[in-house]
Amino acid sequence: MVMQIEPFALCIEKLQSERTYDDIIFMTPDGVTLNQQIANDLSTKENFIILCGHYKGIDQRIRDIYVTKEISIGDYVLSGGELPAAVLVDAVVRLIPGVLSDETSALSDSFQDGLLDAPIYTRPAEWRGHRVPDVLLSGDEAKINAWRDEQQLLRTKERRPDLLKDLINFLFFCVFLFDIFNFIIIFVTHMQTTLTYKYWWWPEQSCIG
Repeated sequence: MVMQIEPFALCIEKLQSERTYDDIIFMTPDGVTLNQQIANDLSTKENFIILCGHYKGIDQRIRDIYVTKEISIGDYVLSGGELPAAVLVDAVVRLIPGVLSDETSALSDSFQDGLLDAPIYTRPAEWRGHRVPDVLLSGDEAKINAWRDEQQLLRTKERRPDLLKDLINFLFFCVFLFDIFNFIIIFVTHMQTTLTYKYWWWPEQSCIG
């Protein structure tokens, strides 16, 4: 079954007559895979529409004419786009200020810095012989942060090495940009020195002439 074009078009145009939408998103298995960066970007938008197909999807002309983004939640197929839409909404809404009781907590979630989150613990410090790591009980914020950074790297290397590879590639790219920036600075400095030297001796030459 394929969703017909007319009901979708009428609905979209009715909504667009009432307000401006930054994006019209279609949830589809052949879209861009949802990640944290996409959620971060969408959380800054004022309004967007999410279209949900069912079974085989929707008329391609809707996608060609109205849709601005196509998003997938993974390499598998569901009966409809309603559950993927709910996943997208949850990933986006929790980033909006005021939704979470601690607005900064979302910034330390997995994937925000390209790594998985470190293990988290609650009280009691010991339960059935299983203890919370001593460093977390030390009260030393610097040591706790260092432990969390180390655990993030270890957990990411163990469970999602692909993320670590992406991070390394990004760091190499940053080093590449830094080298280019340094080259530009050296080149500009050299040119300024050369032009200053020419300006210094040019009048004297003209006087000789």
